[in-house]
Amino acid sequence: MREGVQRKRVEAGERYDVFHTDCPARDMVDHVTSRWGVWVLISLRSNNLRFYELRESIQGISEKMLSQTLRALVEDGLIWRKVEPTTPPQVTYGLTEFGRDVGEPLTELFDRITRRLSPRSAG
Repeated sequence: MREGVQRKRVEAGERYDVFHTDCPARDMVDHVTSRWGVWVLISLRSNNLRFYELRESIQGISEKMLSQTLRALVEDGLIWRKVEPTTPPQVTYGLTEFGRDVGEPLTELFDRITRRLSPRSAG
């Protein structure tokens, strides 16, 4: 029988083993590279956005999936969440410094792909 999982504490300068199922960094990688995580990070690269603005900017995402994705990315420390005590509450999201650092290669990938695609035909 398996006892509780013990996570090895990583010393400064050591790297996590993201290929191990118990690695805490693995969850973060999963959140960033999830279907919607990438789009949230890219959407927030230029501006802080309110919930409805994010929903509008990411076509095809449901409110439920956006909420779940935002919650995970906030818990990971990649985005921040600010609630204004209004009625209804205004919730704004933005990238943390860590989120900008992680999102930069995603933005570069997005930009490379969109530059290389041929323009869609008007017909």
